[in-house]
Amino acid sequence: MRKIGVLSSGTDGPGINPALRAAVRMALSMGARVVGVRRGYAGLLTGEFVELTARSVSGIISKGGTFLGSSRSLEFKSRRGQLEALRRLNEAEIEGLVVIGGDGTMRGAQQLHELSFPVIGVPATVENDLPGTDTAIGVDTALNTALEAIDRIKDTASAHQRAFLVEVMGRESGYMALMAGLAGGAEMVCIPEVPFELDDVARTVTEAYVKGKPHCIIVVAEGARYGVHAIASYLRERHEEAGFSVRETILGYIQRGGAPLAYDRMLATRLGAAGARFLLEGHRGEMVGLVGNEVVATPLAEVIAQRKPIDVNMFRLAEVLAR
Repeated sequence: MRKIGVLSSGTDGPGINPALRAAVRMALSMGARVVGVRRGYAGLLTGEFVELTARSVSGIISKGGTFLGSSRSLEFKSRRGQLEALRRLNEAEIEGLVVIGGDGTMRGAQQLHELSFPVIGVPATVENDLPGTDTAIGVDTALNTALEAIDRIKDTASAHQRAFLVEVMGRESGYMALMAGLAGGAEMVCIPEVPFELDDVARTVTEAYVKGKPHCIIVVAEGARYGVHAIASYLRERHEEAGFSVRETILGYIQRGGAPLAYDRMLATRLGAAGARFLLEGHRGEMVGLVGNEVVATPLAEVIAQRKPIDVNMFRLAEVLAR
């Protein structure tokens, strides 16, 4: 294989740039030319290709976001779009592809694989919902960003004896909320995987007030059954007259930005380099991941077939320690 492409697709997150850097430099060290695809799968459809050198990725290891840009492409999801992408790749004499992103990116990679195009996936998603790896690129930095915010919110909540609802990312996975809540000492965690009622949250706030706690922190995944605004409205009707005021905060996209922390840089470096190496060594239709301390490859078909479940024992631990 003489020429490969690299791209990042879907949502961005801290650590994608170090992964791109590692993939590019590993491929170059193995004698291949490397082409960057701008704007992810959308860039495949329009032929937005740029030749990359070791100098092209110099200095990006500490940068957040992705220097190639990213996007979501509805057109690529169609068979017609996939065939157009394949035509563009063949026209540019790109013989294989390393793709970096989350579940949607891996689905796109599998679709290219089904068209017999060589592709390797590298997991990068702050939701950490991809099987085949213990942790995805970006999770550690995003979690620390959320945790820092929770610590700060706890300070102001204690000053005014408030209940705070903190929404973190996680449309379908509660991993971020669970870990941020556990590490932040939250009184309750609300996640999509575990059913709860508004009365359960109200009871938690009441118990905190009765115990004389100066604050009550509820961490809510964005995909939980009830959102922070609905929960806050319900709680205000029941608690504000008692003196325990309620506030809500949505952390939002701040969790995706910022320089990647050391762990994410190391993880991205290992997996980005492995993605390029595996591709050039003949692997096809797989996603690289880190299990234990070993880099492994999992078929993309298995990766996209199911969402990684949360650790039920960790959820139970969070419940016990919150009492």
